[in-house]
Amino acid sequence: MPDDTLIHDPDGGMPRLLEIMRRLRDPDTGCPWDIEQDFDTIAPYTIEEAYEVADAIQRRDWAELEGELGDLLLQSVYHTQMGEEAGHFTFDSVVRNISDKMVARHPHVFGDESRDKSAEQQTADWEAIKAQERAGKKETRTLDGVALGLPALMRAVKLQKRAARVGFDWPDVSHVVDKITEEAAELVEARDTMTHEAMTEEYGDMLFVMANLARHLKIDPEEALRAANAKFTRRFESIEDALAEQGRKPADSDLAEMDALWDAAKAAEKA
Repeated sequence: MPDDTLIHDPDGGMPRLLEIMRRLRDPDTGCPWDIEQDFDTIAPYTIEEAYEVADAIQRRDWAELEGELGDLLLQSVYHTQMGEEAGHFTFDSVVRNISDKMVARHPHVFGDESRDKSAEQQTADWEAIKAQERAGKKETRTLDGVALGLPALMRAVKLQKRAARVGFDWPDVSHVVDKITEEAAELVEARDTMTHEAMTEEYGDMLFVMANLARHLKIDPEEALRAANAKFTRRFESIEDALAEQGRKPADSDLAEMDALWDAAKAAEKA
């Protein structure tokens, strides 16, 4: 029988969590589901947990955030356990790697560089250090290293930022707006004359330029869309609440009535 002392020690800290994951993955005595998992199957859970952390922060639910951060930490532990089993890396090597990276990227804190610089200069220095790291990894192309798994809008902005660093960028926001108008017109044309695949391509082009507009306006498009989703949810639920007071549901209403209730909810928010 294995020694469960650490497993059941509430003050066991990080060693306890690492041991729990090791035991879950034990091929002889572990959990059948956990044993079957690999990097590909766990990756979607990792992404989901990161979004749940962001959701708890947005809702300012600090008790919930504590739990979600634990769930996200578990994802790192899961991946490092699988990495150790495969001989790729260990939890200690992962910790050492990120610690070394943070020290190297903050010479104005941990080195002899001056801290007396603007936020813009610090950002420029950070990007220069990251560029050196990419060169060391043989990532020589401008767009190398922009993760494929990022949300599409976020990745679009990162790609555009990289291209802008080498001068491939519109000089001002008016050119971006003109391009949005052009892409919107092409999308309307695609709707009437092109295949679904061509229409999808034109829609993607328009979203890409919308992301570019967000970058020029210094707006996070993911954050903006999350806020728009929340606003839509809030106002539509106001429609449902108003209809429920009459013993009805949206399916019992019509567009004109729901539009009026939407406008009422919008006006109430701005009052």
